[in-house]
Amino acid sequence: VTLCNARGVHDASTAEWVVAAILADLRDLRYFALEQADHRWSYQFTNCLAGKSVLIVGYGSIGEAVERRLAGFEVEVRRVARRPRDGVAPVSQLPGLLPAADVVVVLAPVTPDTIGMVDADFLARMKDGALLVNAARGSLVVTGALVAQLRRGRIRAALDVTDPEPLGPDHPLWEAPGVLVTPHVAASTPVSAARSLAFVRAQAERYLGGHQLLNVIAGQY
Repeated sequence: VTLCNARGVHDASTAEWVVAAILADLRDLRYFALEQADHRWSYQFTNCLAGKSVLIVGYGSIGEAVERRLAGFEVEVRRVARRPRDGVAPVSQLPGLLPAADVVVVLAPVTPDTIGMVDADFLARMKDGALLVNAARGSLVVTGALVAQLRRGRIRAALDVTDPEPLGPDHPLWEAPGVLVTPHVAASTPVSAARSLAFVRAQAERYLGGHQLLNVIAGQY
């Protein structure tokens, strides 16, 4: 059995969600939506994305797609991956990069090394007022440690994935201040669906034609 992943099919959709979540947080769109629902014209000053530092943790194809979409927002992008390469720092440098980032985007795959990587120490290294964005998997974040930091009001979070998933109706993450939660919908778009089907068809044609399959998984993932 040859196992392949679908690298690339969710890049556009997930990257869009990441940028949308960042903008929604920085421009206080959740607050204004609630005020609109109560028919209140509640003017207030907001933050903005321009001039911010964005750290992408797990710089693969989705990370590249996020950076392309951030190109017009006047931000500084820093990148971390398991293996260093030109412009991409190794994960060993992550502790030193976290304190300077205004936005930390988690896009790493699930491996024995990444499960629980966003723990109390990781969160404590983030600067005051920083935003954590998780569009990877919920198991990468230690939920209890995140809830503790949110309750302190020191950081904020935008989460498309959680641990556990789905969240039970009484889970403390629902009521934590400064968090936006969406139910694992970042890649739930017509574009992802169409690209997934096209990829499966292309793989089947490669297999029937005796050609090398794409995205063959070796090692941990």
